[in-house]
Amino acid sequence: MDIRHYFVEKGEGEPIILLHGNGENCGYFEKQMDVLSRQYHVYAIDTRGHGKTPRGKRPFTIRQFAKDLVGFMDEHSIEKAHLLGFSDGGNIAMVFAIYYPERVDKLILNGANLNGGGVKRSVQFPIEIGYKIAGIFAGRSPSAKRNAEMLGLMVNDPNVSLEELKKIKAKTLVIAGTKDMIKENHTQLIAENISQSELAFIKGDHFIASKNAEEFNHRVLKFLQS
Repeated sequence: MDIRHYFVEKGEGEPIILLHGNGENCGYFEKQMDVLSRQYHVYAIDTRGHGKTPRGKRPFTIRQFAKDLVGFMDEHSIEKAHLLGFSDGGNIAMVFAIYYPERVDKLILNGANLNGGGVKRSVQFPIEIGYKIAGIFAGRSPSAKRNAEMLGLMVNDPNVSLEELKKIKAKTLVIAGTKDMIKENHTQLIAENISQSELAFIKGDHFIASKNAEEFNHRVLKFLQS
């Protein structure tokens, strides 16, 4: 691996790895750490080029982040773990479960999407415009290049087909907000194409883990302990 992840950990027991969203860091899960660590060994990591984890030289893609996660687990002698991914972190967890099924225990996909078409147009259209503009200046400005890479994750990734999605055999909780930026029927489509899945909608927007933490944590723990 060309990077070493920054991470925080807490608790003992079965490992659970928390994966944050685009442009964020492991601090997003501050309202989950204490609750989950009462029963689990929680690892919250900064993905490549996010937070305190370096960018490195490898591709800046969801599939590369999934490969990075294998490296993190190997480095910390984690043979198998529960995964809780939010937004792009959910996409990483989804891709990871497709390609490395033997490393996944239970899977929680919060606000994940198969492609850009799963995002409400009012949200996705400005992202696409910003990506094009950042791409124009990427060769001249390091900040524009970074912005183009970040926005590119939401424009070009994860591009998971239904055939790939159906390969997921882990018990899965697909969870989103009632007013999420991900289309409701898209979230339902994800759940329908994972054989052992549960679907839950919680009152709130895309950021239910932060803004409606009590209900979110209750639903996650209920799933993990079922």
